[in-house]
Amino acid sequence: MRAAGAALWGRAEQQDFRSRVRGVLLGGALGDGYGRRGAVTAATQLTMFTVDGLIRAHVRRDTGTWHPPTDVHRAYRRWYATQHDWGPDERREDNGWLGVEEWLYTRRGPERACLTGFGDDTPATLDRPKNPTARDAAAAFRSAPFGLLVGWEPALVLQLAVECAVQSHGHPAAYLSAGAFAVIVHGLTRGTSLDTAVRRALALLTARPGHEPVTDALHRALTAVTRGEPGPGAVEALSTGTGRTAEDALAAAVYCALVAEDVPHGLRLAAAGHAGPLCGALLGALHGETALPATGLAELEGRALLLQLADDFALELTQGPALHGPAATASPWLNRYPRA
Repeated sequence: MRAAGAALWGRAEQQDFRSRVRGVLLGGALGDGYGRRGAVTAATQLTMFTVDGLIRAHVRRDTGTWHPPTDVHRAYRRWYATQHDWGPDERREDNGWLGVEEWLYTRRGPERACLTGFGDDTPATLDRPKNPTARDAAAAFRSAPFGLLVGWEPALVLQLAVECAVQSHGHPAAYLSAGAFAVIVHGLTRGTSLDTAVRRALALLTARPGHEPVTDALHRALTAVTRGEPGPGAVEALSTGTGRTAEDALAAAVYCALVAEDVPHGLRLAAAGHAGPLCGALLGALHGETALPATGLAELEGRALLLQLADDFALELTQGPALHGPAATASPWLNRYPRA
């Protein structure tokens, strides 16, 4: 997998990018913890490990190796260890800083597909996905960080998100929802409107087998904006009635982000569609961290870690060559994000 060439970063561009990265991670966590006094679930945990895997993928380029799906899969395996071990195993050379955070070793309601999908070290492929019937939104919930790869073309973002989603969720509606969500976040982080970002995702999805449930869901969300007053009833009406599917959650998130008066309003609406993590990330990408509610941030579990990850991700993408290189064998950065 090849990424497009990196953009040149001026100071203003770096500040805007960091604000949006923070907005995505914090906003997603706010949506995840909505109604639980900021207590997050496995959705936020896995999002954090997605970021960790993407940073390590960039670090490992120093060795001549470049395959982000492999590094993200390894990150998900490290998350899986937190679900079974009592605490950090200091003998593991690949822990990095995230793998030694004690509070991540508490189960927060992970979907069964995540536990079974990451339970062995054999990576899945599109031809041989894990859990072919898994259709819930867990893969989409963890996929916002792929959209933060703003130097990539949208088609590559879609492909990476899909390849990582099938490690646990093999139903086309689940992994294409994850890919579409990443593409929408990508467009917002680049500064496009939400409507434009959604239509870009729709254009890319039409070439994918099994896209119809996802494209239909996105069209429902766009159409619903013009029909009546926003409210929980309008959000619930977007559902196809087949359970908490990934495409229904994506439709609810897009609709709520489109009609939201502000971030708190959007999160309240999204709760009706079980789409808080998705909607929060969209609003964070759209408006940046300063639009997020202070009261929610004050009680958000893991806020310091999320901020650290966001800033590390922004540093890696904007100033990676200053942090590490092929000749470096040890540094604080490599201790945090080992090449192992």
